[in-house]
Amino acid sequence: MMKLKGYLLTACALLMTGLASAQVQDMPGGPKVNQLNLTTGVTQIARDVAWLHWMMLVICLVIFVGVFGVMFYSIWAHRKSKGAKPATFHEHVGIEIAWTVIPFLIVIGMALPATRTVVAMKDTSGSDITIKVTGYQWKWGYEYLDGPARGVELLSTLSTPRAQIQNLEPKGEFYLMEVDQPLVVPIGQKVRIVVTAADVIHSWMVPAFGVKQDAIPGFLRDTWFRAEKVGVYRGQCAELCGKDHAFMPIVVNVMTQEDFAAWAAEKQAKIAGVVVEPAPSEITGALATKQPLNDGVNQIAPVVAPVKVSEARL
Repeated sequence: MMKLKGYLLTACALLMTGLASAQVQDMPGGPKVNQLNLTTGVTQIARDVAWLHWMMLVICLVIFVGVFGVMFYSIWAHRKSKGAKPATFHEHVGIEIAWTVIPFLIVIGMALPATRTVVAMKDTSGSDITIKVTGYQWKWGYEYLDGPARGVELLSTLSTPRAQIQNLEPKGEFYLMEVDQPLVVPIGQKVRIVVTAADVIHSWMVPAFGVKQDAIPGFLRDTWFRAEKVGVYRGQCAELCGKDHAFMPIVVNVMTQEDFAAWAAEKQAKIAGVVVEPAPSEITGALATKQPLNDGVNQIAPVVAPVKVSEARL
């Protein structure tokens, strides 16, 4: 009876797990259900990292099978019950050379492609666009330092409704992986990311780009990517940074170069349209003069200077 009860409980648990899994779907630009492999990359660096991953795994698997295969065969074929007697030699030049040269060649074969990829990851020269990324508790700040969107600043914050987080309503498709203002970049251009932090250590990570760079207060560290496919790609802060560490996602919108230029022009127009409030002295002067506008109606028209946008460079 107890065994039957245990079987029923196990079956119910498996059924509930299956129902829960059925409700979860692959997230576009983000993780997939039952994903075991690395995220499919949309940059050459991401593909190189995936290739290195599988190359190292295959080499380790071959070494594992070879070493343990020889060991278990030796134990079985030279067991005492068969009358095996151990060899009496103490040195063998050939064996010593082999177990020195072969591992050396294996390490060189692994190190060369890995070094080439790491060097390419750190080569931020010749970038088309430079964006400063600042990590805050718990959001991301973006500042375009050059290119068509120069001077544009964004503050990217989690946009998942609090009701979903508190289980008061069903979870959305992009639960905890959606923001109010995503980072926008053009396709096919080298984007340099300069990373820092304002409070504690964060880490800017987008798996589809093969990018993960720690953001450290007081330090500027850089990385880069060149997206080869239009779409929305998602990542998260990958460094424990406090109680809301799980609530600072990263969303990057990769556009065509034409769409990016239009987006940048729209943002620049909004920046140019910002004006400061007139000083009281200016209002008094305008009341006294009543400067006419283009429609000929006498109205107060104080001279207002536009806000000057700072142009920080690194």
